[in-house]
Amino acid sequence: MRFTTYTKYRKGLLDALNLEGLMEMLSEFLLDGGFAGGPHFHPYWGWSGIEDTSSLDALKQALLRALMQSGQLTQEMVDELRGDGPGNPEVQQEIADLLDELIRKMVDEGYITLDGNPSPSGGATGEAVGEGFVDDAREAAGQVHFNLTRQGLDFLGYRALRNLLGSLGRSSIGAHETQEFATGVEADAGSKPYDFGDTLNLDIPETLKNAIARDGLQVPIDLDYKDLMVHQTDYRSSCATVVMLDISHSMILYGEDRFSPAKKVALALSHLIRTEFPGDSLRVVTFGDRAEEIPLARLAKAQVGPFHTNTAEGLEVARRLLRAQKKDMRQIIMITDGKPSAITLPRGKIYKNSAGLDRNILRATYREASACRRAGIPINTFMLANDAYLVRFVRQITKIARGKAYFTSTMTLGQYIMLDFLKRKRRVA
Repeated sequence: MRFTTYTKYRKGLLDALNLEGLMEMLSEFLLDGGFAGGPHFHPYWGWSGIEDTSSLDALKQALLRALMQSGQLTQEMVDELRGDGPGNPEVQQEIADLLDELIRKMVDEGYITLDGNPSPSGGATGEAVGEGFVDDAREAAGQVHFNLTRQGLDFLGYRALRNLLGSLGRSSIGAHETQEFATGVEADAGSKPYDFGDTLNLDIPETLKNAIARDGLQVPIDLDYKDLMVHQTDYRSSCATVVMLDISHSMILYGEDRFSPAKKVALALSHLIRTEFPGDSLRVVTFGDRAEEIPLARLAKAQVGPFHTNTAEGLEVARRLLRAQKKDMRQIIMITDGKPSAITLPRGKIYKNSAGLDRNILRATYREASACRRAGIPINTFMLANDAYLVRFVRQITKIARGKAYFTSTMTLGQYIMLDFLKRKRRVA
């Protein structure tokens, strides 16, 4: 697609803008995939899915909000946007041109791609024609949609990971720690007497100390086989993880978006595993009325919908994926905010009941949790609500699958998951 180049702004305000900072401020918007299936009305919850969050116009509006929040607009622009200005067409055109240039830079830097064919008056992707008002190209921009690239997703994952680890007070990341010790090159623990077959990674001070304690200080020092001490290091294991994301309707209800933070944590985990634990694997499974694996490339566009919560099928899909992974450790990270309210019957029909805890649904869910336990797969549940009946359900799942349970919020979800993942196996002194 062609872009109109505005050299007037290239050397002015545009150069002073921090594109990476704007991308980080846009992360909540970019990871908000909207509501599946378009407009949907619920008698208790009202309308959902009435906004198109993937249109170019929606991106422009998000950019404007980010620019105003970051204080990167001139005072004249701020006044004009707030309706306090004199209605100056030149300032309005300057704002429109700035947005066009920012989007062009996002495309040039490889963060997003654009799909669609706007009308000839579209100011964002074609010739800049119009009366000079901010809203001139809105109709055309609404026909153009943007997509995050792999680089854009990786950038958001990196920033999310950095922020999460910073909040945990961590400056560096290592590999998974287990309770087993092995001899190796890097020393992370105390030394031990040498046994046949160990890597001869000698702890020289301890070895000499043993020899001197036995025969006294003399030259040359007479070393005996029993004097040899070798360094111990933690045995480094590989881990296969499946993140289960609840996509039921309640994940965006009650005035709180619980789904976008969950996606952000999944992206951060993906970046962590790819850069620090290359031997590990991460898969993502969404569960609403049905459960399915989605590729990481589709994670940003994943949506909630008018769905129930088929936890049993989510566990079944996750278990099947993990059984195919030849790793030392396997685990399920389940992020949800509600009770199981659906199961898949033998012939594929979905049985639903959102009124209370249905015994048939609970029985099927506990059966899948038991299957995970038999397969050696713990289920670590991160519950975004704390109703009494949910507490009982999560405790039972945890007891059956021998996992862990966390009752958290969108503010602490990422910290809890990172701590759990990085301390999956603790070092034994």
